[in-house]
Parts: sequence; C-alpha cells; structure tokens
Amino acid sequence: MAVNSLRPLKPRDFDYWKAHHLLNRAGFGGTPDQVQALASMGLDDAVDYIVEYESIGDDAMPTDRWSADIMRPPTAEEQETARTARRNSDEATLERLQRERNQRQAADRKQMADIQKWWIRRMIETGRPLEEKMTLFWHGHFATSYRTIEDSWHMVLQNQFLRANATGSFAKLCFGIIRDPAMLEYLDNDQNRRRSPNENLARELMELFILGEGHDYTEQDIKEGARALTGYTFRDDAFVFNRREHDDGQKRILGKTGSFDGEDFVRLVLARPVASEFIAWKLYRFFVNDLPGTPDKDTQGFIVKLAKEMRDRDYQLKPVLRALFRSEHFYDPDNTAALIKSPVQLVVQAIRSMRTPARDLSALAAASDLMGQNLFFPPNVKGWDGGRAWINTSTLFVRQNIIVYLLTGKRPNTYAWQEDDAVYDPTHLLAHLPSLDGGPPPVRDATTYLLRFMLGSDPRPERVDGLVAFVERNGGRIDTNVATALVAVIAAFTEYQLC
Repeated sequence: MAVNSLRPLKPRDFDYWKAHHLLNRAGFGGTPDQVQALASMGLDDAVDYIVEYESIGDDAMPTDRWSADIMRPPTAEEQETARTARRNSDEATLERLQRERNQRQAADRKQMADIQKWWIRRMIETGRPLEEKMTLFWHGHFATSYRTIEDSWHMVLQNQFLRANATGSFAKLCFGIIRDPAMLEYLDNDQNRRRSPNENLARELMELFILGEGHDYTEQDIKEGARALTGYTFRDDAFVFNRREHDDGQKRILGKTGSFDGEDFVRLVLARPVASEFIAWKLYRFFVNDLPGTPDKDTQGFIVKLAKEMRDRDYQLKPVLRALFRSEHFYDPDNTAALIKSPVQLVVQAIRSMRTPARDLSALAAASDLMGQNLFFPPNVKGWDGGRAWINTSTLFVRQNIIVYLLTGKRPNTYAWQEDDAVYDPTHLLAHLPSLDGGPPPVRDATTYLLRFMLGSDPRPERVDGLVAFVERNGGRIDTNVATALVAVIAAFTEYQLC
C-alpha cells in the first residue's frame, strides 16, 4: 500500500533509480549518464533543475517558419467577387474560387504536418522536458483538434499559449482558453450570441476543464454560463469581445448573482473546492499512477493533500509539481512502473533514453497515430482516455515494431515507414557499469541493469535468466549485435509498456 503523504522523500533515499524514475515521469527519460548526473544533485536540487527549467536555454518557437495567412479570411474584394458570381450564376468563377480554397486547405494540411513533426523533434531534443511534458498534458486536457479547426496557425497559437503557461497558473490557463481562437471555434463559441446562446464552451469548462463531469454544478449553471460567454469570439487570428452580442443581464451561477461575463464565470467555477481536486486527480493520473476507476482511500487522501497545496498556492502549478516530485508517495514502489506509456511517451522516451536515431519524423508521427495518439488531432473534446485504452492487439503490434524501427531502421512491410541505414550501437548503455578486469561488465550484471533501465522496475529473475542464456548461446559477449537483440527482446516484454 502506497503512503499517501506529501512528506518529502528522505534525501539519503534519492539514488540512481529514483532519479531514473523522476526523469521518466517528469519528462521523457534520459541516458545512464543523465540519470547519474541528476542523482548526484540530490533530491531537492534535482527537482528544482527539472521544475525551474527557465534557467536552461531554449530556442523560441519558430513561428516565422510557418505562414499565418494560409487560411486567412477573404478580402472585401474576394467577397464581392464571390457574391457577384453567385448572383450571376457564374460557374467558372465559382469553380475557380473553390479550387483556390482547396489549394489553400491542402497547403494548410501540409503545414500542420510540418508543425506536428516540429513538436516531436522538440520533445526529443529539448533540455526542458517538463515544459514539453506539461504542454502535452494541457493539449490533452484542453483538447482541440485540427480536424475541426482546419487552421494550422490557430493550432500553433494554442500550442504556444499552453507552453508559455505550462507550469504557471492553472487559473491563467482557464482565463486564456476562453479567448483562444482555436478553442472558441472548436466549441462553437464564435456562434454564442445573446439571442441564441451556445452552451458548448460553458459545458466543457465545467465538465471537462475545471470541475469534472457531474461535480458541483447544474444544467442551469451551464445555461447561465453560456450567457456569460456570449460575444466571446475571434476575428482572423485574434480574440474579439463583441459587446453587441454579449448578454449583460443578471445571471445566477453556482449560487451567485450578477451581470457576469466570461472571466467572472471562470472565476466562480475556480472558486469551487472540487476544482482543485479534479485537476490534482488528472495530474496524479498523468504523473503518478493511471489506475482505472475511482481512486482508493489512500490515493484519494494523497490527491486531497495535493489539491490543498494547489488552493494554498492560488493555483500556481510549480509549487504543486515540486511537492509531488519530492514526495515519498511519488517514489513508492506501488507507483513505480505504474503508468502505461502514451504513444508519444513510448517513442520519445525510447529515443531520449537509449539515444537511438530519430530516423524519420514522419514515420514517428504515423506510428504514433497508429498507436492512438495523433498530435493536434485528439479524438474529441475529452482528449485521449489514456491508461489501458492505449493497449490492444493492434497497437501492441505497432508499439513493438516502432522500437525495432528505431533500433535497426527496418520497417515492417505493412506500414509505409522508410528504411534508414544509420547503424545504432546500444552498448553505450552499459559503458558505465564496473568490470572485473577492465573488459566488459559481467553478463548477468549487464542484463540485469539493462532490464531495470528499460522496464523501470526490478526485473523478474526469470527475465534475467532468459536473457543471460540468450547471451551465452550467442558467444557469451554483449557486442553491438547482441546488445541490439537484447534491447529488442526487452522492448517486446509487456512490462516495457510501463514507465
């Protein structure tokens, strides 16, 4: 049974494997050298290094490489041309305008694919892994899909906003998301007018973003919240408050009465204690343990403590994350290897921890999609379910093959992944292990380490015995080919799907 205290782990207990656990969970893993460097910092400095990432230099988002105007609104002249063509039944002009629109849409889809590859590369290469991990978390929380938006620049703006506030204030994220063009369009708030309120954004703010479904609100609260959000729209790439379409009448929301607007609505919802518990629970499932169903008593006790920390810190996330990553509970054996890797986590962690070639970014994006996580295309406003939903017979097959592709550059014939002849040598994973005579480390020590490094927990004895026997059958020495085979075999174990 895991301890449910936020009490910090004793500094003397923060060792190599605790640092390994921290790197996997607060980021996307690290090499043995990186794990050792983090362990040598000690618990407090290691957590500060991860959480206070602004001190680490990083390239700005390269927004100048993408066009903001592919899906721009039509000019006045273009609008007049279209009206005239429709009025005169000018089919040739109408076909030309439609063809031009189709060309812009194709260009925008190509740009979206480029943005997707850029984010995958950023997660692989960043020196600030928690920043990207939290951006990914918020992307799944405030889920918005390009499939509905069909404007890649709006997706860039949202991604930039989530990254800028990744570990800042949850309240600021909520206030910002009701002004985000992508979200406003995705949930139809650009159609939310005082004479015909649209409830989508108000509903999801309560159900999915702040309180949780069925928690501490009524249908009437949603209807009144929709009125508060009338007039919140956008023009081209910028938020616009259309005062003429805003309902400034009296509203009663969550027991309070006033002529509330959207900011007031968010403020009233955030004031409910259940809001902090809902976000604490989601952070818990993302970073600690993705147990299905209702949390047990001890887990719930920890979540309540984490939520109190959030309220006490006025929804500032850094202190909450720092407390979480320092806690005994986070490092408890019951919470080790207790998360199912998302497709993005699987791919990025494999590359970052084993230092494999990234191969082809389009192949990585395609594989992630096949495994159920297509970046910028969450399946619905709930985002990805995660946990056990990631695993089925089809996705498990792809999960195993994408690791083989990273290790060898070879693709399964079923999928159009390009072959890559870059040779990967995994023996560097064992270079730090002690040896008896200056040669390679003993086979049993090496296989035991490799298993624990890749699986994130103490390996079962039969796993060690089986791999030792494999090495002995292949010359008794872990060279490049044998090491690659070992890594491929370990990646095929069910435990490798956990972190």
